[in-house]
Amino acid sequence: MILGRMRGAGIARAVMQGPRPVVLSGPSGAGKSTLLKKLLKDYENIFGFSVSHTTRQPRPGEVNGKDYHFVSREEMQKEIDAGEFIEHAEFSGNMYGTSKGAVQAVQAQNQICVLDIDIQGVKNIKRTELNPIYISVQPPSIEILEKRLRDRKTETEESLQKRLSAARVDLELSKEPGLFDLVIINDDLEKAYSELKEVLLEEIKKTEESRKS
Repeated sequence: MILGRMRGAGIARAVMQGPRPVVLSGPSGAGKSTLLKKLLKDYENIFGFSVSHTTRQPRPGEVNGKDYHFVSREEMQKEIDAGEFIEHAEFSGNMYGTSKGAVQAVQAQNQICVLDIDIQGVKNIKRTELNPIYISVQPPSIEILEKRLRDRKTETEESLQKRLSAARVDLELSKEPGLFDLVIINDDLEKAYSELKEVLLEEIKKTEESRKS
């Protein structure tokens, strides 16, 4: 994966207002999106999703501004050069990134901002002052991950193999001690969701209490 330039702690300071953010990381097909949708449904006014930017084409059913901000490479590069991104990277010829504005929009609503970020983005954010809760969602095995990706029927064989290769690297890098506050092995959705809620419970209570005061 080709990493973009980081603008560092200056950007992080600009998005430190409000509740502590949550970083969800893990390979495509691990179940992050499913867990996130359940979380946002059950705690609609507590959590807010940071909508990432990407230069890839939308998949069937994806909505611009909800699933991703779909932009041109030129648009995204211009904003990166202007220092508007916390982190960004390139994968399979497409750019992905988290903008400062996307996080601020959630925090302005006094919501816990959830960021869906890859392993390299996690390492980049570790070098900033954002101080989120880091959670890794992982599949039980590469074989199960491959089945999930094939069942989606959204990948070519080439793109699927690239995702599996990236997943192997992701899972290996995620073993670094102290990188994540919680690692969830998603072999049972309800069990995985219970683990996710448990680690976030304290931040949920803080957010609820701050609204009462």
